[in-house]
Amino acid sequence: MAAITLLDQSTINQIAAGEVIDRPSSVVKELTENAIDAGATAVTVEIKEGGISFIRITDNGCGIPKEEIPLAFLRHSTSKITTVEDLLTVSSLGFRGEALSSVAAVAQVELITKTEAALTGIRYVIEGGEEKTLEDVGAPAGSTFVIRNLFYNTPARRKFLKSAQTEASYIAAIVERIALSHPEISFRLIVNNQNKLHTAGNHKLRDIIYTVYGREISAELLEIKREDGDIRLSGYIGKPLISRGNRSYENYFINGRYIKSGLITKAIENAYHGFVMQHKYPFTVIRLTIDPAELDVNVHPAKMELRFRDEEKIYNTVYETIVAVLSGKELIPTVTLEDPKTEKTLAAPAPVIKTRAPEPFESKRESARQVREHSNYEPGSYEQLRRNPVMPQPALFEEKVLTPEARAEYTFIGQLFNTYWLVQYQDRFLLIDQHAAHEKVLYERTMKNFSSKEHTCQQLHPPLILTLNAREEEIMTKYLPQFQALGFEMEPFGGKEYAVYGVPGNLFSIAKEDLLTDLLDSLSEDTGRQKTRLIEEKVALMSCKAAVKGNNRLSAVEAELLIDELLTLENPYTCPHGRPTIISMTKYELEKKFKRC
Repeated sequence: MAAITLLDQSTINQIAAGEVIDRPSSVVKELTENAIDAGATAVTVEIKEGGISFIRITDNGCGIPKEEIPLAFLRHSTSKITTVEDLLTVSSLGFRGEALSSVAAVAQVELITKTEAALTGIRYVIEGGEEKTLEDVGAPAGSTFVIRNLFYNTPARRKFLKSAQTEASYIAAIVERIALSHPEISFRLIVNNQNKLHTAGNHKLRDIIYTVYGREISAELLEIKREDGDIRLSGYIGKPLISRGNRSYENYFINGRYIKSGLITKAIENAYHGFVMQHKYPFTVIRLTIDPAELDVNVHPAKMELRFRDEEKIYNTVYETIVAVLSGKELIPTVTLEDPKTEKTLAAPAPVIKTRAPEPFESKRESARQVREHSNYEPGSYEQLRRNPVMPQPALFEEKVLTPEARAEYTFIGQLFNTYWLVQYQDRFLLIDQHAAHEKVLYERTMKNFSSKEHTCQQLHPPLILTLNAREEEIMTKYLPQFQALGFEMEPFGGKEYAVYGVPGNLFSIAKEDLLTDLLDSLSEDTGRQKTRLIEEKVALMSCKAAVKGNNRLSAVEAELLIDELLTLENPYTCPHGRPTIISMTKYELEKKFKRC
């Protein structure tokens, strides 16, 4: 074994830097958050070669006094906290005092800064943690950080970076999220001398969503707003039709900080359960404001994770707010018949901004004017639409199609492919998937029976005999009281076998050996949810197997009865797996296709 020795300070600094700075996007995140904490109303981020060779971040914040500059680059130097007790009430984005020292340890850093009261600015150069220059220069109020040759002194870490294009995409994602979390600040991103993003800093979150995600996303948004004691929630969620195959569109912020939280992710996805298909994830931009005393932000070196004192309250607030908004809207997808060229045009990314964006020192006065002008201005209001006609205009009066009143005007045309029912309603026609609709009716009927304790047990003769492995037997033992409460009659039959003498009445037509084994498999992942509710949902999903299938002809009377029951549901728009039960097309779309308009 080698002798134990103390590491030199340079090695210590580089190891410490690795906890905070692992790629160029980490530098951008830390320095941009510092600019926000400095009170900036405009921030410009410029990078070259993915930020590996060059990063420049300019802000119009308060600047750093000359005598504090060298101190700012020492480890654990910070203006955000003074004692350990301050960690309980941290409201700033940065507080560890590690950002500047970490960047300076692994890059060549130049800082030009000036406070409002100072006559001149200061230029400070530090490379690999060693001071090089401290001199007076002319400069506007604010700070400019120039970071060159990241990891120049740690080549082993530099070789693990991705391509310049990939690293630039990471930086773009960071800047976009920070812009979404602070609509009151103007952000500008320049990549290889090209403007890639510019936000106005006009306090309008929907404008930023339009800038970042484009017209198609911003046209399908639902606003959310709730205040529950010391928790305030606001922002936008996407309609189910803009769900994606990964979680990259799930954005949520706590007190202006972009974080990752399994608790909030779970609340969002559980709220969308039944509205989106399985393995699809929703679009959200949710801003939560919580008393800092209720948070522990000192969990992760990069401040990407935190803990909540009252997790149940946070979960319920997010979950209930989203469910309430989704349940109150009609979510029928509208089919269009656009030409392929037009579809490609609509799906194209937002064009690169060519107009010159104001520099941070130009924006301070303009930002203050916009704050005054829009202080009482609500997103999505008529005035906003009048001033910004390029934005998609939401329907002022949403007429619902799936209501008993609208049902009186339905004209049943017939069945298509023995699967879809065609219905005319006013100036549109509806296509209803009989299997998805029947699935949803059975699911809601089963869940309602469970809630009212009205489920029945259907006897099986002969009984089903299940042979379980160790894991399945553990789950069966754990959940047996819940199974019995729902109408299952079963008991040990010796060895690893169980005998099933009865099943809930709605499962009788599909009572086979794989029914319960599939159910046990689905319960193998313990989600921590209430056991009875979890099994109820699993059983209800199983009951959907009894739904009428496609290619099965229904009579008109059967179809009308099915649709009548569908209209009584809280969410008739999707089956339990998230597939749409109904889609619509307008008369106008058809006439366009036939060149009649």
